[in-house]
Amino acid sequence: MKVGIIQLEINDDESPKQRLQRVDALLENMKVCDLILLPEMWMTGYFSFDHYVCEAQSIDGEFVTHYSNMAKKLNAYLYAGSFVELKGEEYFNTSVFFDRNGALTGVYRKIHLFRYGSLEGKLLTRGKKTTVVDTEFGKIGLATCYDLRFPELFRKELELGAQIFLITSAWPLSRIDHWKIFNQARALENQCYLISCNCVGTTRKVQLGGHSSIVNPLGIVEKYAQANEDILYFDIDTSKVAQIREEFPQIKHIVPID
Repeated sequence: MKVGIIQLEINDDESPKQRLQRVDALLENMKVCDLILLPEMWMTGYFSFDHYVCEAQSIDGEFVTHYSNMAKKLNAYLYAGSFVELKGEEYFNTSVFFDRNGALTGVYRKIHLFRYGSLEGKLLTRGKKTTVVDTEFGKIGLATCYDLRFPELFRKELELGAQIFLITSAWPLSRIDHWKIFNQARALENQCYLISCNCVGTTRKVQLGGHSSIVNPLGIVEKYAQANEDILYFDIDTSKVAQIREEFPQIKHIVPID
């Protein structure tokens, strides 16, 4: 499986429409990929809390429709990152996953909303369900940014059969050491591949950290970016998940704790 990660720069001078056009131009050159990732809240900008309500869309709105068509055009699985979803009278940080035909096969509403120097937890409603999607490459669990600090979510996705975790994020540079640790830990403790896509740039006086990465089921970082806009490409052999779990069967030794 050839993976492509768009580590996108976010800045306050670019409108959502301009950023969307720029992302589309980048995607046009990624037709060799089987799976493509985009970061969290990249169109609005995670820290643009004053734009959350006015830029919110329904799950069948323009953002989802557009990237459904893009996935079909690219003939690739697309984790299009997240956007502010309006559902009834509630707002969610919702990430979306499309198959090669453009079908929306995965919807994940962020469960762990960030509150430290963030209005996300005040403005949005938390999701309540984990999301694991079936693909030709195995089962893939979806997660968003702050979720990385909560291993219970990833263990639940493992119970549902996940072999790969995808992380969409807007993680600040100030806590990038934590990011690196959690990327490796969540992969290692669950013997899964973990593929993360973070933002870079400075927005609302917050510098974003980058360091998007691909971590193998042994917790070893196979490839990572720095703190500048970049596109990562990497070939993953998903058969290694079963091989590693068989050679070192820690998953079989999990004991439920009362």
